[in-house]
Amino acid sequence: MTKRVFDRSEQLFARALETVPLATQTFSKSALSMVKGASPLFLQSGQGCRVWDVDGNEYVDHVLGLLPIVLGYCDPDVDQAILEQLGRGIVFSLATELEAELAERLRAMIPCAEMCRFGKNGSDVTSAAIRLARAATGRDRVAFSGYHGWHDWYIGATARSLGVPKAVRDLSTTFPFNDADALEMHLRSDPDGFAAVILEPETLAAPQPDFLSRVRELTEQYGVILVFDEIVTGFRLDMGGAQKHYGVVPDLACFGKALGNGMPISALVGSRRIMRFMEDIFFSGTFGGEALSLAAALATLAKLEREDAVAKIHAHGRALKTGVHDILQRRGLTDVIKVIGGDWWPGLQVVPSPEMDDILLTSLLRQELHANGVLQLVTFNISLSHTAPGILEETLQRWDTAAAGLADHLQSNDPHARLRGEPIRPIFQVRQ
Repeated sequence: MTKRVFDRSEQLFARALETVPLATQTFSKSALSMVKGASPLFLQSGQGCRVWDVDGNEYVDHVLGLLPIVLGYCDPDVDQAILEQLGRGIVFSLATELEAELAERLRAMIPCAEMCRFGKNGSDVTSAAIRLARAATGRDRVAFSGYHGWHDWYIGATARSLGVPKAVRDLSTTFPFNDADALEMHLRSDPDGFAAVILEPETLAAPQPDFLSRVRELTEQYGVILVFDEIVTGFRLDMGGAQKHYGVVPDLACFGKALGNGMPISALVGSRRIMRFMEDIFFSGTFGGEALSLAAALATLAKLEREDAVAKIHAHGRALKTGVHDILQRRGLTDVIKVIGGDWWPGLQVVPSPEMDDILLTSLLRQELHANGVLQLVTFNISLSHTAPGILEETLQRWDTAAAGLADHLQSNDPHARLRGEPIRPIFQVRQ
């Protein structure tokens, strides 16, 4: 494969840094996550499951904009729906029929979805869910597991708490995923204090058989609103989310990312009793009913169902997991890199050692993946376009070459000297 250069990326980075903190809008899309000097920093186009950076390098993309792309870049059906709506208008002075149409579609798919409101980002609707829970219960405290966005109520209880008042930070507490006993301890310590329990119902770890049902029982016992953050699981694990897949129905649920195949839209759905508080709390934004995203969401959901996309994504993920594991085994890397996660969302776990810390190991892996045309961070984010003929085989071939390079680096006397750029810098651990 032709050696890749990143001269234009480096030039744009220096330019953007003068006016844009981090040179981008999103931590996980920043140079912090890349081996700067040996990785792309700016993309310019995408088609299907492929993207091209500003230097003209091509990649099979397993980041997918951090998961919004569920069908593929420039999907013709979604793009056509956007263009048709563009001819009618983008934002209006009153509501459009699209809002009711999409809400009805979600109600038919998602078990808890008696009513629905829209936002633009996942953080919009997770924060709205917390405000609703506080309004419905008259309580203030929140217990959470997983990642839920950038707003004060959540981020204040993480390592990125700078700028969040202590009084706000003290209202949120964490509990480990799959540890219902820890959650029960928190609820029992303040039985009338908690408004909400919010968690991602599945991440790279699957819920233990009784975990979600036990959480449901505990929230009912203590009068706490249960919120499933399905921003990631929605329309990938199951069209009805993890709640449908596992048969545990929360009071409220948050969806986003894949909902619009790249268009900015999220949804808060839930029981009519609680959602009625939307008439009293203030969750209101100029772009909540923006019509291009609503049209894109309707087209996305229709195509996902028509193409049986969830089943295809699972099948591709299963084959990808097997293929990458076989490559790691053949290259003698299974002691340092493991393939984890469900078929719908596989991921990688690096195993540090006294001789090799996780930062250097991850940096070397990403360097080689990017050098061989695979754009990837921690997870294999999969779209319907990845399931097209030949993509799996091509991806595994590129992975094999990257793994061979990594194995060679690790066998050298000085692996750090094999790094062709700056090592990655972790943002913070968002999922336990």
